[in-house]
Amino acid sequence: MPVRLAELMMEAGAPAGVLNVIHGDKVAVDAILTHPLVHAVSFVGSSDIAHYVYQTGAANHKRVQAMGGAKNHGIVLPDADMDQVIKDLSGAAYGSAGERCMALPVVVPVGKKTADELRERMVAEIPSMRVGVSTDAGAHYGPVVTAQHKARVEGWIDQGVKDGAELVVDGRGFSLQGHEKGYFIGPSLFDHVTPEMESYKEEIFGPVLQIVRAASFEEALSLPSKHQYGNGVAIFTQNGRAARDFAARVNVGMVGINVPIPVPVAYHTFGGWKRSAFGDTNQHGMEGVKFWTKVKTVTARWPDSDLEHADSSFVIPTMR
Repeated sequence: MPVRLAELMMEAGAPAGVLNVIHGDKVAVDAILTHPLVHAVSFVGSSDIAHYVYQTGAANHKRVQAMGGAKNHGIVLPDADMDQVIKDLSGAAYGSAGERCMALPVVVPVGKKTADELRERMVAEIPSMRVGVSTDAGAHYGPVVTAQHKARVEGWIDQGVKDGAELVVDGRGFSLQGHEKGYFIGPSLFDHVTPEMESYKEEIFGPVLQIVRAASFEEALSLPSKHQYGNGVAIFTQNGRAARDFAARVNVGMVGINVPIPVPVAYHTFGGWKRSAFGDTNQHGMEGVKFWTKVKTVTARWPDSDLEHADSSFVIPTMR
């Protein structure tokens, strides 16, 4: 995709050298992070690598914005429109096979009744989801990116079971007819996940939804606020006061109110908090303009001797 983007840029008439695509590993990355002609670096990837990019770039006097991982939560209050919640969760948790930083892999229903209904309806919804290839217009999502990542996601499902969570729907072992060697994972659903579990603490980055039950609004609010990642969060409710209170107090960078994936339009900023972002400016909008530019202040005086002697109001004040 980056190569094709560069090709389109050239076809559109962009001058040679404006956009360059470099393929490489850590050697190429370190060359960029340490080269004296590179003044700014923008990165998106895992939090550990984002931290490394930020530290190395900053140590070499570069401006750096490094976006890391996420563990976005969806809080479901008892008054939420459950039809809409199930529809939104299906797309936000499983869309793109869960391989996006703004996926919604954790749902937090408040109260047992809300949790039981959400679980029952998700179990009924998941069989209707279609896993397919990218050319299948009717598919809800496709394979994960590599065999290694498939093994990693399935390893996190194994870990969830080991942690003691209840695996309600198991997507391991999924096979697509005609594509048996593809890197497909079926939709998976956990219930009774707790904050102490490793599978909750870390980003799975796959088609896995975890239910973390909360007894109260305050408990639900504390979960994303205390998590190591602070990229995005959503709340589902018909109560405006609860939504405003949640948005004001939650310790997360991007908040959605009845919006499962709270990505703002491009002229607003995009970026999370805590281990989801390193640096002091976000992407997009005026924050993006600020990052890619530097302020220059010019103070000038053009003296005219006749005017200076004729009228002192034109003279810059001095101590004389």
